[in-house]
Amino acid sequence: MKALLSRCEAVALVFIVTLYFNASYQLTGPKVCSFCGGTVQNNTYVGNFCSSSAGRLDKRCCLANDNSSDPERIIGLDLSSCSLTQVEDLPGASTVVVIDLSLNPITNISNEVFQGFLDLNFLILPEDIACPGGNASWQQIEVKQGNQLCKDQKNMCDQTGQMSMNCPENSLCGPYGPGSFECRCDENYHGYKCLRQAEFPVLKVFGPLAASTVVISFLLWITQRRKAKSL
Repeated sequence: MKALLSRCEAVALVFIVTLYFNASYQLTGPKVCSFCGGTVQNNTYVGNFCSSSAGRLDKRCCLANDNSSDPERIIGLDLSSCSLTQVEDLPGASTVVVIDLSLNPITNISNEVFQGFLDLNFLILPEDIACPGGNASWQQIEVKQGNQLCKDQKNMCDQTGQMSMNCPENSLCGPYGPGSFECRCDENYHGYKCLRQAEFPVLKVFGPLAASTVVISFLLWITQRRKAKSL
């Protein structure tokens, strides 16, 4: 009976670990890389960028090939000619440098799509779609060959890094993608409008970390269960 229980526990553990790694994988690039069929073509904006950056192509993405801790880090995303009418989310692509959304019948792009895209420096849009944030968010905006080109993202905060007029006391303005900024609490401050001084560190658990917490909890449950049996 004990042997049967041990085998069941082992199977359950393998299942949870597998679930954890699957969840981690789904949060990364390949999901957005498969938004539509086809692959990144040569002599395109993303294709040329990927070649010059020594990246590797995966469907509609160019992935970093720098042996970093994140082997699925997206640096280029080509969703041109995907018959997209609106863009509401680009999951897992916040590390991207170049995005091509041209040749799509886009009528609307959510204001929140590019929040957190701090490295985005080249965005290609249909001619009638404005660059997010307008001139205040880009060093250069131009129309070329029927495309709207948004180049070199600006920092929405002032260059001195001082507090934005829109940020409360005890906080600093921080860039958060084209047309966006966020107020970051100073050290030892947290909470609503950064009014609370920190007493204990606060840990936010989400994504793969949450899954790892489940695995650890399960291991502790097995350990304590066996100890209880031996008493």
